Amino acid sequence: MPSGLIDCHLHLVYPDRARPAWMAGVSTYQDKGFTFPDFEIVEGREAIAASVFMEVDVRGERIEAESEKIAELIADRAVPVVGQIAACRPEHEAGFDAWLSRADELGIVGYRRILHVGVPEDLSRHGVFRDNVRKVGEAGKVFDICMLARQLPLAVELIAACPGTFFVLDHCGNPDVAAGEIEEWRAGIKAVAGLPNVAAKMSGILANCAPGKAGETEVRPYLEELIEVFGAGRIVWGSDWPVVNSRADLQSWTQITAKILGALGATERAAIEWVNAVRIYKLAEKLKAKGIERG
Repeated sequence: MPSGLIDCHLHLVYPDRARPAWMAGVSTYQDKGFTFPDFEIVEGREAIAASVFMEVDVRGERIEAESEKIAELIADRAVPVVGQIAACRPEHEAGFDAWLSRADELGIVGYRRILHVGVPEDLSRHGVFRDNVRKVGEAGKVFDICMLARQLPLAVELIAACPGTFFVLDHCGNPDVAAGEIEEWRAGIKAVAGLPNVAAKMSGILANCAPGKAGETEVRPYLEELIEVFGAGRIVWGSDWPVVNSRADLQSWTQITAKILGALGATERAAIEWVNAVRIYKLAEKLKAKGIERG
């Protein structure tokens, strides 16, 4: 097992505050909460020293309620949630500055706008969208990108248009592992990695596998390519819990992680497991405040 991972992609759902609409159509998630106490008892959780919450694409009017609940966890010294990547709507002029102004109050270290489903394909090309993403960088926060492999040229455009903002590409760039597609994805991540203001997140890839075929054999080529292209200095790790359960489970993912990273030197491994997350999401003081150290 890894000796201490920072999980940069933990989903939590507190139904009394906010439940994402997409969960209603998936039997695995119906009528369930996914709270931090639920996460604490999951097999594989012991590999994770600290977590950063990732927004779960709730409706726009519920974004603040979601973030305020997570802020309560961040403020609790006994809970190893050290920050949150909050939802935002950069396509809207009204209210965006006010939402950014609450970042430090709520423990927000970054923002995300889902771009691979439920929105126009060209949303990230709009002027208002890009202006607001630039403001994220000016505020000293990170912008996470969630796009499909075929959309990676759009990611390149957005990242290049906002050189003062640092980006993290979620879920390894979402390759279609189930279909065995790799060439389009490979070209896409090479183009993304060619830009200086972006890192990649080693997360979410098991959910892109075919049912019953979410294992090391299927994802190893993609993970090794990701490390080769971005280098160990520009990759962070994420559990993608509980979405990981759609094809496998957290324990399987941490075991695959251990095997892949086990081939690296100690410095490279530490970078992906811990060091990069601390630097990119500015977590040093937050970890210190909760007494969390790398094991």
